[in-house]
Amino acid sequence: MIQDIYPHKLNNHYYPDRKPAEDSIVIVIRDNEVLVKGDIFPLRKEVNAEDERLTYLFSLDGDKNYFLFDVTDDKDTGLPEGYEFVNVRSFRRSGTARKYRVFLAYTALQLANWYRNNAYCGRCGKKTFHDDKERAIRCECGNLVYPRIVPAVIVGITNGDKILVTKYKTGFAHFALVAGFTEIGETLEETVAREAMEETGLKVKNIRYYKSQPWGIVDDILVGFYCDVDGDDTIRMDEGELKVAEWRSREDVELQPDEYSLTNEMMKMFKEGKA
Repeated sequence: MIQDIYPHKLNNHYYPDRKPAEDSIVIVIRDNEVLVKGDIFPLRKEVNAEDERLTYLFSLDGDKNYFLFDVTDDKDTGLPEGYEFVNVRSFRRSGTARKYRVFLAYTALQLANWYRNNAYCGRCGKKTFHDDKERAIRCECGNLVYPRIVPAVIVGITNGDKILVTKYKTGFAHFALVAGFTEIGETLEETVAREAMEETGLKVKNIRYYKSQPWGIVDDILVGFYCDVDGDDTIRMDEGELKVAEWRSREDVELQPDEYSLTNEMMKMFKEGKA
């Protein structure tokens, strides 16, 4: 999955006083784009910006410090030659970007959006400021905002040696699994049962946790579950959301073109008889 970057190790601890060195790495974000040369991010010495505009992000492997430079609202900022802005989704799908750099770009974009969307207080409207102890945004009115993380479930519904696969009506074109966001006052297990019923008309049982995944491009924390169909296995597809919902045997499961997503790993595990 996208966060499986071994032998690299991401340290996301926040150091508010850490300043960039000449060889620090800067992830430059413009809207939903990242500045790269191939899959390489620029160094601090290549970026023309005051230190105050660079926000500490995280470190990699204990010694490589990364900083954020968001130019979304300042598109005329001079940028290093040889680099170009690439949509983060296209960066992932390029086939040439190394996985750990895609993961870093996703995580940086998530934080960039959070900082940008909370520049002013949602309670009183005043300008906010970065907390000096933790990764948080404060306002003098007392409002405290942490990074936005949205829980969602990925659901592998099994029926003996078959699994239910779907295709969305619009957007992502490849096979996926039932999925959906957790609502207020709802457990993850309740989300699994509700989404299964809403998208496919199926009751489920034996809900069991598999694995989780950060998916920073849309602020998600994805939580994977397998479960079994309970009783009638007739699919009643939500045609407003899906264009395909069908049972597939292990050998007929079609995987996604890359191995970045939790959804794809769960389908692969079932296909290989490991789920």
